[in-house]
Amino acid sequence: MLNRRRWLHVLLPLVSLTLLSAALFGASAHAQQPGAPATSVKPKTKPAAKPAPKPAAKPATKPAARPAAAARPAVPPAMGGVQPRLLGQYADWGAYTASPGGKKVCFAIAKPSSSETIPPNRPRNPIYMFISTRPAEKVTNEVSVIIGYPFKPGADATATVGSAAFPLYTLQDGAWIKNAADEASMVSAMRAGQTAVVKGVSTKGTQSSDTYGLKGLSQALDRVGQECK
Repeated sequence: MLNRRRWLHVLLPLVSLTLLSAALFGASAHAQQPGAPATSVKPKTKPAAKPAPKPAAKPATKPAARPAAAARPAVPPAMGGVQPRLLGQYADWGAYTASPGGKKVCFAIAKPSSSETIPPNRPRNPIYMFISTRPAEKVTNEVSVIIGYPFKPGADATATVGSAAFPLYTLQDGAWIKNAADEASMVSAMRAGQTAVVKGVSTKGTQSSDTYGLKGLSQALDRVGQECK
């Protein structure tokens, strides 16, 4: 159980950093376009001898640049600069590989398409479902979930795919299939299904229900299988 949790929390910051970097680079490129007209207009309104006046130029560029710089985190030292490599994005699911600590791991990952809490609108950290393969440990298609809050101690969660329900054991903010013998059945059901619904209860009694779209999962898992045979 502790080994499963260790891998889950190695993968999560790696993927979060990659997704964040991609979003920031896209936002940065988009933000530079409005800045160009501002600098080209300036010579028309101000003498050429004067340096670019701060009031005209900087409101166009600073607000766009500052959020990106502030939001971009440094790579945590424990990661050793390792970032996952995207193998392919297949509808709702991405396939990745990385080698933290020199041990290769491949995984499919998705965020929920919708989430609900009772009481409503409770704050939560990012939520993900991973299906990971670790050849060095002879682990294939291990299902795990980061729920975005600490689970109520001793409380199980559930994952439902179609009419099949799979109990999950929980530890802090992670969940894994309770009966390892059911893991292959769950993955097969997910490959053939349309949605997977994960439900749990937080330490404060908040009930959550997260729905994951399963479109693209089969292709993502096939790509993971090719990379980590």
